[in-house]
Amino acid sequence: MNAKALFCLTALLAATPAAFAQTGLPDSIKVPDGHKVAMETTGVGEITYECRDKANAVGQTEWTFVGPKAVLNDRSGKQVGTYFGPPATWQAKDGSKITGTQLAVAPSGAGNLPYQLVKANPAEGKGAMSGVSYIQRVALKGGVAPSSECTAANKGKQEVVKYQADYIFWAAN
Repeated sequence: MNAKALFCLTALLAATPAAFAQTGLPDSIKVPDGHKVAMETTGVGEITYECRDKANAVGQTEWTFVGPKAVLNDRSGKQVGTYFGPPATWQAKDGSKITGTQLAVAPSGAGNLPYQLVKANPAEGKGAMSGVSYIQRVALKGGVAPSSECTAANKGKQEVVKYQADYIFWAAN
């Protein structure tokens, strides 16, 4: 293989993860052009829900999101950080961390949390989270509110639901 062909193949393979991460995703959660994948992680953890009064619905109750707690692993399965909240916070093992503002969600499938696009706030600390501009939540498994009953009788009860999701961190080109 000549040098030009090798260079083209290398460039194609280097571009593949960024292109792949967007393929098949709803437009509302696609990262704007001008960004590249900075880090790919798989979050494995749990989400806590609490049975509370339904907002603006006197006498009705519902399961309400309290917060997440997950370990972030790289593609080889090695822990590279954690995810917790509120507020939603992604923290790398090097201590750098980011919070963000949700821009969009889209359905991902029955029984799974929705896809999500978050605009990252500037990172605290120097490290893996420095320069991250967007976070995408994709490849979801589980995490939705419990199917058990939430009534006035069990108001205040908390339940923990297991979930898994890929968190893709993007930075400007």
